[in-house]
Amino acid sequence: MSEQPRRPRKPYRRPQKDPVRILAFEALRAVDERDAYANLVLPPLLRKAREKEGPEKFDARDAALATELVYGTLRRQGTYDAIIADCVDRPLREVDPPVLDVLSLGVHQLLGTRIPSHAAVSASVELARVVLGDGRAKFVNAVLRKVARDDLDGWLERVAPPYDEDPEDHLAVVHSHPRWVVSALWDSLGGGRAGIEDLLAADNERPEVTLVARPGRATPEELLGEEAAVPGRWSPYAVRLSEGGEPGAVEAVREGRAGVQDEGSQLVALALANAPLDGPDRRWLDGCAGPGGKAALLGALAAERGAFLLASEKQPHRAGLVARALDGNPGPYQVIAADGTRPAWRPGSFDRVLVDVPCTGLGALRRRPEARWRRRPEDLEGFAPLQRGLLRNALEAVRVGGVVAYATCSPHLAETRAVVADVLKQHPGTELLDARPLLPGVPGLGEGPDVQLWPHLHGTDAMYLALVRRTS
Repeated sequence: MSEQPRRPRKPYRRPQKDPVRILAFEALRAVDERDAYANLVLPPLLRKAREKEGPEKFDARDAALATELVYGTLRRQGTYDAIIADCVDRPLREVDPPVLDVLSLGVHQLLGTRIPSHAAVSASVELARVVLGDGRAKFVNAVLRKVARDDLDGWLERVAPPYDEDPEDHLAVVHSHPRWVVSALWDSLGGGRAGIEDLLAADNERPEVTLVARPGRATPEELLGEEAAVPGRWSPYAVRLSEGGEPGAVEAVREGRAGVQDEGSQLVALALANAPLDGPDRRWLDGCAGPGGKAALLGALAAERGAFLLASEKQPHRAGLVARALDGNPGPYQVIAADGTRPAWRPGSFDRVLVDVPCTGLGALRRRPEARWRRRPEDLEGFAPLQRGLLRNALEAVRVGGVVAYATCSPHLAETRAVVADVLKQHPGTELLDARPLLPGVPGLGEGPDVQLWPHLHGTDAMYLALVRRTS
């Protein structure tokens, strides 16, 4: 019996290295392995890639694609997990995290970008060969070919439960938020399907970069002279950079005369600065000042009136960031590392006090999409005593007739109205001020007296603000 001739082996082909997708994969691994934040991990990776010589050097288009791959994948992670789970024969927890990252990047290219399907699959398989090896690249290829058979709408119809059967789970899968976050945001909005759908969709949009012209140091007109700059919506000091605008290219930002600051944060600082007082207006306190954006704006506003700002931050390294943000402020100020729940100042020392308290960060999911997957409902219990303690001590720090601003970048009722209501019960010599007139021109501020901003209504982070005057 004659032997069958062997088929000639295909020559081994080295995997093609794609610097953009390798960088995106490295960023996702850092987010997963080190609990890093993409907005902190990605800039140094991009900077290093731009500094390289040869074919691996990044241009602006490469940087834009890498940024979209990282943030888009993180924002839609919940949706993509549901789709991948439908295409594999094992629970997702049994898929190695690096493999899942490559799959998620591939699914985002297939379902969330305009990259042609064949190119998305091919590029993802090549990435898998480079970072995972040929064996697991075959698994990636098989899964992504299944995903490529339908578009996003078709997949959502398949993997999301019907709205009528389970509204919260439907919204969680379709809009890629944990179910408990959907429930909490829905409660804060006050019901209605349209509002929660609009909010969840806004959380998955890429936010604009907003600059603040620090009074006395820069003007909005100066910033509007920059390419891709347009006026802010609500703050008189805000300037927005349209897509492609780079803050680091703005001279005033490089010099610290302007900064990157969401318009919601600017409005909180402005509301406190413009709140009516009884008596003098000489000493201001930012009791949770890190990383320094609000402190820099408050310091500039205080300087215009000859007032002194004390900026206090518990963590020494964050206090250093505050000092950097305030460096060059035209008026008197001091930065200290101190715990706002154990004050380093005498009671009744200040006319205006801001406490922008630590929180779950559910109001900034556009900017930190990975936070939605890290936070748990039990985190609220950990923040609650700190938030109440900071507000109580802020009320002790302000003099009679002075005003405290309680702010948080979370719309969760347990971090906003519940905190304010609980603390004011214990401080009868206080009154809530109507904060709405102090945000002139801003629509949709509700019944008051406190204010909740929303990404889908105001284009800002979901900042909360309550203004409290001490009356006795």
